[in-house]
Amino acid sequence: MDFHAAKRILSIYERHADEFARQRSRQLFEKKWLDKFIQLLRPGGHVLDIGCGNGKPIADYFIAGGFALTGVDGSAAMIARAQAHFPAQRWIHRDMRHLAMDETFDGLIAWNSFFHLTQDDQRAMFPLFAALSHTGSALMFTSGTSNGTAMGTFAGEPLFHASLAPEEYREILAQHGFTVVDVQFEDPECGYHSIWLCKKVN
Repeated sequence: MDFHAAKRILSIYERHADEFARQRSRQLFEKKWLDKFIQLLRPGGHVLDIGCGNGKPIADYFIAGGFALTGVDGSAAMIARAQAHFPAQRWIHRDMRHLAMDETFDGLIAWNSFFHLTQDDQRAMFPLFAALSHTGSALMFTSGTSNGTAMGTFAGEPLFHASLAPEEYREILAQHGFTVVDVQFEDPECGYHSIWLCKKVN
């Protein structure tokens, strides 16, 4: 495992925030899954966007739908952009691995962010997800399809990804009070992303 590449994730997004803004699709190919997530929320509920980037297009979609939005990202440059785009919402510059907060949210989403963590760091996120949730809260995140790591590239730099096995995700989710509402691997209608949609049941 390239731990050095994993440690460079936040610095890559910090240094290339402008390039990310140029490349990030605004076509909202994620809409099908965002709508499934919204169906689990109360109207006007509070969404925590973990690894929110610059707020476009996902946070933008929730805000336009009348939801309160708190965005968290480890890149100060990304948070600054999100704050400039949506000044009425709350934006927090923080590494998601240190996300202890004295409140819970109606929905937590970690789209294309959680999977940049090492496998051990991913395992350590589930107690945080549970602490930030209450009974009925929705949780949605993207993963890989099997246990392992993979390297992509962004702005010419190596970009780390990791995933647990689906069976381990299910086990950890259950341990922390979440049930899987829907899961699809390499959804062809969503850019071949693999998505988990869960609900806190206890």
